[in-house]
Amino acid sequence: MTTTLQDPQQQDLSSLTMTMLMTPDMANFSGKVHGGALLKLLDQVAYACAAQYSGHYVVTLSVDEVKFKQSINVGELVTFLSHVNLVGRSSMEIGIKVLSQDINSRETKHTNSSYFTMVAVNSEGKSVAIEPLHLHSRKDKTRYIAAKFRRDLRREHSKRLEDIHQRWNGDCIDDETLERFIAADGITA
Repeated sequence: MTTTLQDPQQQDLSSLTMTMLMTPDMANFSGKVHGGALLKLLDQVAYACAAQYSGHYVVTLSVDEVKFKQSINVGELVTFLSHVNLVGRSSMEIGIKVLSQDINSRETKHTNSSYFTMVAVNSEGKSVAIEPLHLHSRKDKTRYIAAKFRRDLRREHSKRLEDIHQRWNGDCIDDETLERFIAADGITA
C-alpha cells in the first residue's frame, strides 16, 4: 500500500490518498475482491486519514451504508481517496471514494463510496478534543454541508432503531397487536 505524503508543513492534513494492488489472497470464490477485504481496507484508510488529521489514535464509531457499485478484479490497482468532511468535538466524518484501475487497459471505474465516523482517543481510550475543520474550497464547503445532513440522518436513524427495539422487544407487545401486524403481511402463524 502506498500513501501520498508531502512535507507536513505544506500538506493538507484533511485528505489522504492510498493506492494498493489487489492480490489473490483478497479473492472470493468468483475471483473478484471479497467485500470483507475491501471493508477492512476502507476502515484502515479511514483510520489513517482521521489519525493524520487529528494527531491522535482513533477508533471507528460507525460506518454508513456501503454499496458495492462494481466488482473489483484481482490484479487491479485500487485507489482510496479519503477526506475529512466534518469535525465535531472529538469525532470526524471521513468520506472515501474508491477507484479501481485495470493495469493493462488503464480503464478506471468508481466502485464504491462510503462514510466512516471516527473518534480521536488518548492513550487511555478516552475521547479527546481535536482542531476544528477549516473549509478552504467550494468542494470543502459542499462536503461539509452534505456531511451535516448525513449526521442528522444517522441520528434520526439511531433514534428510530431504538424506538423499534423498545416497541418490538418480545415482551413489550400484546398478542393482539402482534397478530394484526403478522396478518397484514399475509403470514399465517
